[in-house]
Amino acid sequence: MENTDYTLPSKTRIGHVHLKVSDLQRSLDFYCGLLGFELTMTYGEDAAFISAGGYHHHIGLNTWFSKGAGPVPKRTVGLFHTAILYPTRKDLATILQRLRKADYPLTGASDHGVSEALYLDDPDGNGVELYWDRPQEDWPKKPDGSLDMYTKPLDLQSLLMEIN
Repeated sequence: MENTDYTLPSKTRIGHVHLKVSDLQRSLDFYCGLLGFELTMTYGEDAAFISAGGYHHHIGLNTWFSKGAGPVPKRTVGLFHTAILYPTRKDLATILQRLRKADYPLTGASDHGVSEALYLDDPDGNGVELYWDRPQEDWPKKPDGSLDMYTKPLDLQSLLMEIN
């Protein structure tokens, strides 16, 4: 049911995502050790909270209902991916280089016009998008002025040139 009487305030943001994982340490190794998040706190032996830049948490990780469980089947309802927004194209290039050095596989890489994105799965098979947004004035528009997002292959070599 659509209700057009209310819209969210323009400064509203998604605060955090909380993921069920099968092995807390393995997830911390991925999110903190590889991607660079900071551990802000643990909650007993079965949960941890991680962030970037000192925020209380951007991602919660827990094994409350999932310790030792296998991944959720891809063709079922649930979270498609968690998207992590990097401030600059150079920052995205830096994490790409880090993933390559760790020999961590990508599942995709796309240019969406408004953004450039790398896709991968965490150790539990949860989708992760690492991306940066182009400046809003550079976003592609249709002739009527509406947004014209698309999916094209991302030129990874061009991206890596940001750090060379």
